[in-house]
Amino acid sequence: QLQLVESGGGLVQAGGSLRLSCAASGRTVSNYRLGWFRQAPGKDREFVARISWNTGNTGYADSVKGRFTISRDNAKNTVYLQMNSLKPEDTAVYYCAARPVTMTLYPYWGQGTQVTVSS
Repeated sequence: QLQLVESGGGLVQAGGSLRLSCAASGRTVSNYRLGWFRQAPGKDREFVARISWNTGNTGYADSVKGRFTISRDNAKNTVYLQMNSLKPEDTAVYYCAARPVTMTLYPYWGQGTQVTVSS
């Protein structure tokens, strides 16, 4: 069973930066797509960024493009989300998720990490 554990959330002022980490364990994540999602209070969970583990191809939501960068460390089986120029509207619980490339839905989710951006 694949397990995902996020870390790195916290409180930061607008304009600041944070780096989230998602450590995968239990199985290799080759042939997987790893994604970051977020959910703000009273809102639906939304896609933030994703990366294909084998190819390194990435994709971003328009709201974070140019500010956030997703990357991976093969040796550590970890995916990162570098968040720069943070805005108060980035405040949310951030979740890491994983799915085999053959699937369209993400069956594996982490517990989430809180990111709060103060104005």
